[in-house]
Amino acid sequence: MEADVRGYLRPVQRGALDAAREAAVAQVCPGLGQTVVAAGREDHPLWGSFLSMHTGHATDPDLRHAGASGGGLSAAAAWLMESGTVDAVILTAADPDNPLGNRTMIARSRADVLAAAGSRYAPASPLAGLQDHLTPGARHAFVGKPCDAAALRAMIARDPALAAAIPVVLSFFCAGTPSLTGARRVVERMGANPDALRAFRYRGMGWPGHATATLADGSTRQMSYAESWGQVLSKFVQHRCRICADGTGAAADLVFADAWETNAEGYPLFEEQDGESLIVVRTALGGRLLTRMVEGGHITAEAFDPAALAAMQPGQRKRRQGLLARLAALRLLGRPVPRYRGLRLWAAMRQGSPGRSARDFFGMLRRGLRRDRARRGAG
Repeated sequence: MEADVRGYLRPVQRGALDAAREAAVAQVCPGLGQTVVAAGREDHPLWGSFLSMHTGHATDPDLRHAGASGGGLSAAAAWLMESGTVDAVILTAADPDNPLGNRTMIARSRADVLAAAGSRYAPASPLAGLQDHLTPGARHAFVGKPCDAAALRAMIARDPALAAAIPVVLSFFCAGTPSLTGARRVVERMGANPDALRAFRYRGMGWPGHATATLADGSTRQMSYAESWGQVLSKFVQHRCRICADGTGAAADLVFADAWETNAEGYPLFEEQDGESLIVVRTALGGRLLTRMVEGGHITAEAFDPAALAAMQPGQRKRRQGLLARLAALRLLGRPVPRYRGLRLWAAMRQGSPGRSARDFFGMLRRGLRRDRARRGAG
């Protein structure tokens, strides 16, 4: 995986692949599609299959403060090791050689988790070189984007040894991956030089927490989450993420997200306060793990009514409701579209309005035609 000129990670093929390897790629790559089987679980058109939902937070005040959304995911990762459930956790952290970028790291302690806590709104590829990250005979938990979790589940289905090596999969709600170019724009908007960074946090150290740039001279610059994500980074989310049917971690055991408070109109408030996590239990294993964490006093969890989630996560709701219309526009343009099975896209679209579907359809159509004109001009 290498960064292209726009700052997105892309696969680079270095040799010929035989038919068997091509078939393996086709079976596990979530970019080509995804299949979800409800298997008796509640199957919601917007939020996928799940067993229960909760709100809560890490009881460790440091993890709660450093984490991006109440520290629930960080608390889970730390507890999995402390309890002996796993020996290590595969996760994403800031790249020391490129503060805006990411690297895959193996956490072996709470201190490792704490050092990596906080969202990283930049390209990450935690499955690249996966075998190199696995310690023979050890049990690992994996933390990744919903697409990473889906790919890993497909890989595990083909490889029993991998299933034994990674018995726990954790994920989070994802609104898409911005490019490194977007991150540089945030720093520039702060009035700083991206090439003079010593460290960079996209979020955390509070809820929602500020984007914070630490410069070589030790000075810092900050920007609110509403501005850094809402006005800059979200504009650099790659195309494939905009046609993703799973922003909520359908393939994970446990999924964590922001449990935003909402205003009178139902829109999330981004005022700084103590963080709160949404916790989605997707598998029986996830339910058992959450119960043990709560009983051990590592995380709080109160039952949450899924009916309130549409207001709490409007971005996820609107993307899922408009997805079928966007895919229809791509088909009209003759573009490839992912193959989705069991994700209830028709039902999701019916929960939205015809006007919204029309806007999504024509918006994608305009962007596609614009790209076609740009390519012809470049040619």
